[in-house]
Amino acid sequence: MNLDFSAAECAFRAEVRDFVRTQLPPAIRDKVANGLHLTRDEHVLWQRTLHARGWGGPGWPKAFGGPGWSPVEQYIFEEECALGGAPRPIPFGMKMVAPVIMAFGNQAQQERFLPKILTAEEWWCQGYSEPGAGSDLASLRTRAVRKGGKYLVNGQKTWTTLGHYADWIFCLVRTDPEAKAQRGISFLLIDMKSPGVTVRPIITLDGAHEVNEIWFEDVEVPVENLVGEENQGWTCAKFLLGHERSNIAGIGIAKRELARARRIAAVETKRGRPLIEDPLFAARLAEIEIDLMALEITNLRVLSAEAENKAPGPEASILKIKGTELQQAISELILQAVGPYALPFDGAVHGPAHAANRAAQYLNLRKLSIYGGSNEIQKNILAQMILEL
Repeated sequence: MNLDFSAAECAFRAEVRDFVRTQLPPAIRDKVANGLHLTRDEHVLWQRTLHARGWGGPGWPKAFGGPGWSPVEQYIFEEECALGGAPRPIPFGMKMVAPVIMAFGNQAQQERFLPKILTAEEWWCQGYSEPGAGSDLASLRTRAVRKGGKYLVNGQKTWTTLGHYADWIFCLVRTDPEAKAQRGISFLLIDMKSPGVTVRPIITLDGAHEVNEIWFEDVEVPVENLVGEENQGWTCAKFLLGHERSNIAGIGIAKRELARARRIAAVETKRGRPLIEDPLFAARLAEIEIDLMALEITNLRVLSAEAENKAPGPEASILKIKGTELQQAISELILQAVGPYALPFDGAVHGPAHAANRAAQYLNLRKLSIYGGSNEIQKNILAQMILEL
């Protein structure tokens, strides 16, 4: 297994790096650098900038409007975007529902939805989790009853990230309450402007409105918005979750944030010596860096297998567990490095510029080890699939 980048891949890295440096709007780069929330319009602007270059769907095949990159090229692209200060693409349309539509949707669905995801004309959100159905997703209760050419949907979804921006939501719904848990679930595409859809904000601990609860009251959904076969939506769900877990690792973002932690810790304080000279802090920084290097090697091994057309297996769970743990650990380092300046988290700069919003970012990242299947669930998957426990 050769984990070295080829000359062509190195040239591609240089091309991406130059593009991000010259085309990423400085205002967006500054927000990302300071851990501030981007507006919907800023996300859309960057997506359309990428699309104009032909890079709007990094993981998409050419048949659906993507660049047809290899897994390694996708990895390089995402890493250089992260290191260059570009925002991480909102994944719900690009990396979640789009692959499902490509794999399980019919031609009409592909032609209707995929182009508008690429151009950011339509924003998507995810309707999976419910009260009482998070890690145990198969226990979901949102119901869809078929009435002629439509489904009538009733129920509730929660923790819906950026649902207040969304034009569409992809939902897991129960279409056969008598079947075993996973067998009675279907995958529906629902227009958020449909009568009966209500979005209610959930204000999180950091004071932000990022997530929501979505209510469905007699919402009519055309049968043609069913992806795959009725009662076979769990197949789509597992396919989607595999993509989500491997994407959560965020190695490029972790590299960027670790470099930020090192820079902040190297600044002299009013107390004198910079924190980087503290042996305990330096040892923790080194430990995280070594873990990140090991995770990157693991990720490259997964990419090498994908290049040989081997579907990701339990490795996706490993990437999810370690990737999220490292991102949380780095946020703790940064919080420690900025010291008392981290206390305010209202987005204002009350001290050094690098301290702005660090507490909010630390609090927000607590969710990483929960969504996409909690890390405890991922460890169970590894035990069952690898250790055969």
